[in-house]
Amino acid sequence: MAESHAEENPSLAAFEVRNSPEGLLRRYARGRVRHFAARQIATVSGAIALWLLVSPSAALLVTVLAIGGELVDCALLARVPALLARGVPVHRLLALTSFTAGIQGLTVAATVLVAQGTALEGEASLFSFAFLLAAVLNAGVVRRYHPQAANIRIAIFAVTGVAGYALEEMFGESVEGLIYNAFGLAMLGFIAFVFLRFVDRAERRRTEDSRRLLVGQEALERANSDLRESQAEARQLALVARHANDSFMLLDNALRIIWVNEGFTRMKGFHADEVMGRTPVEVLAGPDSDLEALTEISRSALAGEPLRIEILNYTKDGRQIWVEAVFAPMLDASGTVEKVIVTERDITDARLRAIELADAKERAESGARAKAAFLATMSHEIRTPMNGIIGMADLLSDGALSEDQQLYVATIRTSAEALLKIINDILDYSKLEADKFAIVAEPFSLAACIRDAAGILRPQALEKGLFLDICHERPLPDSVLGDSGRLRQILINLLGNAVKFTATGGVTLTTRVEGDDAGVALTVTVQDSGIGVAPDRAERIFDQFEQADAETTRRFGGTGLGLAISRELAVRMGGGLRLVEGRGPGACFELTLRLAKAGAEPAAPNVRIPLDEQLLPFRLLLAEDNGTNRLLVKRFLEGHMITITEALNGRDAVERVRIDQPDVVLMDMSMPVLDGLAATRAIRASDQPQPWIIALTANAFDSDREACLATGMDDFLGKPLRKSALLAALARAQRHWTGEKALGPPAQDAVSGGSTPSDEASQWKSPPESGTTSGRSIRSSAR
Repeated sequence: MAESHAEENPSLAAFEVRNSPEGLLRRYARGRVRHFAARQIATVSGAIALWLLVSPSAALLVTVLAIGGELVDCALLARVPALLARGVPVHRLLALTSFTAGIQGLTVAATVLVAQGTALEGEASLFSFAFLLAAVLNAGVVRRYHPQAANIRIAIFAVTGVAGYALEEMFGESVEGLIYNAFGLAMLGFIAFVFLRFVDRAERRRTEDSRRLLVGQEALERANSDLRESQAEARQLALVARHANDSFMLLDNALRIIWVNEGFTRMKGFHADEVMGRTPVEVLAGPDSDLEALTEISRSALAGEPLRIEILNYTKDGRQIWVEAVFAPMLDASGTVEKVIVTERDITDARLRAIELADAKERAESGARAKAAFLATMSHEIRTPMNGIIGMADLLSDGALSEDQQLYVATIRTSAEALLKIINDILDYSKLEADKFAIVAEPFSLAACIRDAAGILRPQALEKGLFLDICHERPLPDSVLGDSGRLRQILINLLGNAVKFTATGGVTLTTRVEGDDAGVALTVTVQDSGIGVAPDRAERIFDQFEQADAETTRRFGGTGLGLAISRELAVRMGGGLRLVEGRGPGACFELTLRLAKAGAEPAAPNVRIPLDEQLLPFRLLLAEDNGTNRLLVKRFLEGHMITITEALNGRDAVERVRIDQPDVVLMDMSMPVLDGLAATRAIRASDQPQPWIIALTANAFDSDREACLATGMDDFLGKPLRKSALLAALARAQRHWTGEKALGPPAQDAVSGGSTPSDEASQWKSPPESGTTSGRSIRSSAR
């Protein structure tokens, strides 16, 4: 504790240094050397007395002994500072100076014994004892500085007094004289003891008082410094509080205003003298104030609870303002509220902006809901007539048509499918924009997925006389984890664009895989020999509603969403999509994906099977309010031993199920009276044989599929309805009630069809004229 004080107070530090063992030794040495001459006064006086009373030789002996001991002692003490500077340890110097003190004490003792021994009749006893007392007192007064040296001297002098008394007895001192001398010697010893104890205690008290005084001075200086800092801080806080834009109020323990700053006046319009002694509620509350909330605020403040809250205030001119108020109670030593500091900030504009933002958010969410509803409605309304157009075109194409009629039907189908692709692109982009596009991770075969995507574009390539090459730089892994549907969607878009924008030549799809313990890095490049992309449009083609140029849009059509959707899907699957320059004529797109390794083999792809030969006789209820769609389904099922009954609304469908007990129900989602979901719930809730219910809807969102399955439907068919998709769904229903193993869930994209069978690769091998010699390229060519 003393050291910490000493570090803070230079005076106290100097005091501690002076009173340390080294400091005391320095003071002892300096004092002994400085008072050397003064101490010799007694020696000279004694020598003169012995010269006159005894003999000059005795006087000379005493003088030599006394001064010789002093010289030995002071010679060492004079060198103490230099020895300390040289690094001689303090304890060693204390021992040496104690030794020389002993020598000096012995010489003084010798002079006393010489004086007493030369006076054979005891005349010198008083003189000897007085001289000895003076030596004891001289040694004792410096005892604090060098206790060891003082104690040695005092011990020698005590022994000397006893020896002098013994000399008197030896020289025949009378008994009365010995007794008197004994008492005198004892009294001298007692006087010396009392005096030295008093001096020692006085010296200790003086030292302690000096230390306390210095510590007190340091504490006083620190207190003064703290006071000055507090005063400066108080002045600064007063300036801040007085000139701050925020409002400050100081309330007493009854919540009456005792001080306000200028910010209060600027914010509220009230001057200090108008509000002193009044409560904030009396001054600032108004007609629309929440009095219950204000009462609760007052209760919390008086309970000593800090509080931050937004309050409606009224200004002097009656305006309403909102403030964020912070109540900070100040408690006394007993824990009772003494004062309350209230800080207020005007947040009126911020609240207005917050309200505006909330309104804007609500409008945006309402707009998003309206957009979703609009897209769902438009999807349904467009897909419903598209169902009739595409279905009837399929039926026409199965008939005997002339060449011109076949061209007309093909044109109808191509135009309808182009319109359907536009609808699908808009719906996909809407889901991506809303972050509701799910990416799944399931085992699948890369080779089969790529084969399927190319198979869908094969007829278009053949029709235009283009080759379609698939080249694998190295064998693909048997199974990977990822979203095969989204990968197929990206590949179909890239291959479709390549075929669409290529007039001669063809398209080459090349794969490259690099695997490690973590997974597989897949790179797919699609190179065509078409019109290519101008360098200044290379990056913009990935923006929504952007194509290479206006001429491209007029010649080839499209929404300009396909590449934007494909790139976003690639990014969400851990990869990317970019346009590569300098790969020859046409355009080259590079797709990169990161796929995980699958722990099990992927499910075998569905194989196309002749559904016409599989359907056994059964009863079918067609619940559909659109006459064209009913006609289309019936035409699709002509030639099958299927008994079809119809229901024009949901309530009728529930009743027909109860009466006819059909095996399968084709349930339209949007019907009058009861929609498909409500009708399905009613059927599933009834105590009757349950049919296999297949949803038939133009709603294309994933949420619609989930809603159908959650309601109790067994399968899902989207519009426009294709004959192959309908027959496949009925085949799945048939396998259900006959106990056969299902071949997998239906494909979401009714246009894509099934996967390419594994034994189909032999039909895709490049002919010799293709120029491919690697054996890893598969080509579909019409040349």
